[in-house]
Amino acid sequence: MELLGVLVTCLSCLLLLSLWKQSYAKRKLPPGPTPFPIVGNLLQINTKNISKSIGLVSKEYGPVFTLYFGTKPTVVLYGYEAVKEALIDLGEDFAGRVNSPLVDLYAKGTGIIFSNGELWKDTRRFTLTVLRNMGMGKKTIENRIQEEALCLVQELKKTNASPCNPSSLLFCVPCNVISSIMFQNRFDYNDPQFQTLVKHFQDSIRLFNTPWVQEQQDKRSQFNMHHLIITIWDVFDAGTQTTSSTLTFGLLLLMKYPEVAVKIQQEIERVIGRDRSPCMQDRSRMPYTDAVVHEIQRYIDLVPNNVPRSVTRDIKFRGYHIPKGTEILPSLTSVLYDDKEFPNPEKFDPGHFLDASGNFKKSDYFMPFSTGKRACVGEGLARMELFLVLTTILQHFTLKPLVDPKDIDPTPVDNAFVSVPPSYEMCFVPL
Repeated sequence: MELLGVLVTCLSCLLLLSLWKQSYAKRKLPPGPTPFPIVGNLLQINTKNISKSIGLVSKEYGPVFTLYFGTKPTVVLYGYEAVKEALIDLGEDFAGRVNSPLVDLYAKGTGIIFSNGELWKDTRRFTLTVLRNMGMGKKTIENRIQEEALCLVQELKKTNASPCNPSSLLFCVPCNVISSIMFQNRFDYNDPQFQTLVKHFQDSIRLFNTPWVQEQQDKRSQFNMHHLIITIWDVFDAGTQTTSSTLTFGLLLLMKYPEVAVKIQQEIERVIGRDRSPCMQDRSRMPYTDAVVHEIQRYIDLVPNNVPRSVTRDIKFRGYHIPKGTEILPSLTSVLYDDKEFPNPEKFDPGHFLDASGNFKKSDYFMPFSTGKRACVGEGLARMELFLVLTTILQHFTLKPLVDPKDIDPTPVDNAFVSVPPSYEMCFVPL
C-alpha cells in the first residue's frame, strides 16, 4: 500500500508539473485549444489526417496558434501570409530543426535535413556545390534524365500491356538519376544490388556505406564520415521518395481524368512528335502539360505540414513571444489549397495554373518544395524529372486503368507526415 501511495503521489506531481509548465508557456505563446496533461492535444487531433484537424483549429484561433503534441508546444502557421512572413521574410529565425529521438538515433544532428546552425549552412552549400559540379542544373543531367526515361519506357514495354504495379519502376528512375550524379553510374533495373538498395530506401531510414572521404581525420571538423554518409542518404532519400511518389500519384490522376492525358498527348504530338525525346526547352511551348505537372503537385500535397522547423532565437511574431527552440509547423496544405488563389481547391484542375488565354500562370502559392532557407535543394532536379518522365511516358503509351475512371480513388493511404499513394495496377498500352 505504501508503494502504491508513493506512485500515486509521484504521478500527481508529474501531472501538476505538466499543467503548470503548459499554463506558463501558454501565457507567452499564441492561443490554442486547451491541452490535456501529458498527451497535450493529441486526443483532439486526427493523427492520420493532421492537416484536416489543423484546418478546423485555425477556424477558431486564426493563422497562428499553438498545439501540444504531448507536453511540447508547437506553433502552427496557417495560410499563405503567415507561412510567407515566417519562412521568407524571417527565414533566418525560422530555419531551425527539431530532432526527434528516432531521427537522433540515426542522424545524430548531422546530414542536410536535420542539422542546425553553421553545420547545416556549410552542408547545404557543400551539397549544392557538389551536385552542380556533378551536373545538376546543366544539360548533362537533362541528358541523363532523358536516358533514364527511355530505359523506363523499355521496361514498361516488357509488360506487354498487361496489368502491373508501376510504383517500383517509377522509384528506380529518380534513384538511378541520383546514382548517376553521385557515383557517375546507373544500374540495370534488375541488378540485385540495385534492387537491394531500392528495398532499403522503400523500407526507409537504413544507412549504407560509401567510400566518399572528406576530412574524417580532422578531429576539429564536423565534416566526418558519419556526417557525409547521412548527407548522401538524405539526398538519395529525399530525391527518390518524393519524385517517385509524385509520379505514382500523377499516373493515377491521369487515369482518373483521361481527358487531361489526351490533351497532354495532343500537345506532345504538336510540339515534340514521336521522333525525339522531350527536352526542357519544350516546356515553355507546352503550357498545358506544365500546368498539369504543377496541379499534380498541388493536388497531392505530398508533405502537408512541411518538415517541422524551430526558431533559432527568442522572437516576437505577430505580437506573440516564441522562445528559442520552439517547434514550428508551417501548413503547406493551407497554402496549396487556398481557395482564393485556387478556386475549388479540392478539385483536380490544371486550369489553376492557366490564364484565360491558355498560357501557363505562375503562383507564389505553389510551395510543394517548401520555401525560404530550408527549401528543397533538389527542387530544380525534381522539376526536370517530373516533366521529362511524364511526357516521355505519355509519348509512348496510353494509360489504361483496370477499373472505370470514376471509381479510381487517388486519396492517400496515409498523410500524417508524407502523403503515401495507394497501391494500384494499370496497363501501359504502346501507341
